[in-house]
Amino acid sequence: MAAAIAPAEVPRPPRMPHAGRALPRLTVDREKTCPLLLRVFTKLGEHHSVEDFAVRGKEPKEEVQIYTWKDATLRELTELVKEVAPAARKRDAKLSFAFVYPDRRGRNIVRTVGTTVASHPMRRGHEDDKMLQDLGFQIGDFLDVAIL
Repeated sequence: MAAAIAPAEVPRPPRMPHAGRALPRLTVDREKTCPLLLRVFTKLGEHHSVEDFAVRGKEPKEEVQIYTWKDATLRELTELVKEVAPAARKRDAKLSFAFVYPDRRGRNIVRTVGTTVASHPMRRGHEDDKMLQDLGFQIGDFLDVAIL
């Protein structure tokens, strides 16, 4: 009889992108795949501190909830943030993205994953086309956006 793996024993995939290896870029069929809820927290000038996320249910108030897919790019997310955050529309605005997620001991980590120039959608940076899945995003992670 084959042994079943209990849910707690299933290893979680690594968070960091695989260095030195090109992983296949999987795109999502957005017509057939249900989007995920991404909780986005914005802050002017800097990222939120890890302490701002210490108590579940008492996250920062500057929250936007976005329905999207794991193949969403930082450019797509930039355009969505610009719709709700006037400071992100300024001529010299840059957006710095960070994931907030628990480590193996249950303590939150804030990890910066990329930056875009918000006001110039035609002037693409090398990080604009990075997808959430490429950056190690997992469903349930928060996205913290510093508007610089």
